[in-house]
Amino acid sequence: MSEHTPIGLGHEATITTALTHSGNFHVDETLGYVVLHYALAPMGDLRARILGEGPEDCLKFFRSRDPERIQAADIVFDVGGIYDPPKGRYDHHMKDKPLREDGTPYSAAGLLWKDYGKAAVRNLVRTTVDDATITAIWQSIDKSLVVPIDQDDNGVAKMGKLSLADIVSACSPPWDTAELHGPEEAKRRETLGFANAAIAVASHLVNTVDRVRASLKATDRVLSAYKNAQDKRILLMETGMPTEKVIFEHDLPVIYVVSPTGSGQWNVKAVPPERGAFGQRISLPEAWGGLNGQDLAAVCGVADAVFAHPARFICGAASREGALAMAQQALKIDAELKSQQS
Repeated sequence: MSEHTPIGLGHEATITTALTHSGNFHVDETLGYVVLHYALAPMGDLRARILGEGPEDCLKFFRSRDPERIQAADIVFDVGGIYDPPKGRYDHHMKDKPLREDGTPYSAAGLLWKDYGKAAVRNLVRTTVDDATITAIWQSIDKSLVVPIDQDDNGVAKMGKLSLADIVSACSPPWDTAELHGPEEAKRRETLGFANAAIAVASHLVNTVDRVRASLKATDRVLSAYKNAQDKRILLMETGMPTEKVIFEHDLPVIYVVSPTGSGQWNVKAVPPERGAFGQRISLPEAWGGLNGQDLAAVCGVADAVFAHPARFICGAASREGALAMAQQALKIDAELKSQQS
């Protein structure tokens, strides 16, 4: 993180001018603009500012390669040949380019995320969270989104098809736009394309921040439920939420997760042998597979049993107690089978 106070932060009444290059645009300068928007002027109109429309706010934004305009701007990124954060310069195209601790070269987005990312996250989170959570969200997005953009923009590793980089590139007008429509119309379409790309990137960032926030919340609840579990093989969750990520990241020996559904039913879901894999650490009993209602209840011994999937990775009951009993019964049946085989 930054050891200086980034330009514009802590001075909300001051108008800050930010600039990146004109011409072809990529995901790094698009995300860089979006980060500055949410860090410095989240109440402004992100798209209208690019198009020069709408009311002015505390962030002005330009796309230009004019040396005089570059010199005059408060924050310049992805152009200008200078990396000097205290002076608001965030280019990365120099011979001695700024590097992460592991040697990965930064993109303009990475450099701005380093200085302005936490402020952007703080303005994007819609619930009350502490500074540690803000930092955790910032770090998660840095790892999952910003580092891949750094790598893609610097030719280290491509993000791949249908990535955010591809979505941004698709907003650019085709190469022959000037040939078909003239230079002025080509310039207008380029600006419009950048505005459209910024909206797409902003939507992705907004959703990612909220999903990471929720993921951190889920981690706390899953670990708490595991700590309180009488049988560590059965994770009883009082609210439905993602659990698999936490189970594998913390190496929890959970076999079945019991949790409510939106319809009021309670399900038992078998944990896979590894994260994201098909199969189960322990499948539900073979005799249950594909049965429903009274047929299932007669076999499993749980009166309010509702269903058991033919693939035996999930089953359910009408009540919390019923689902918990199904999970316990499934473990008992598995133990008996293994005892018979040994």
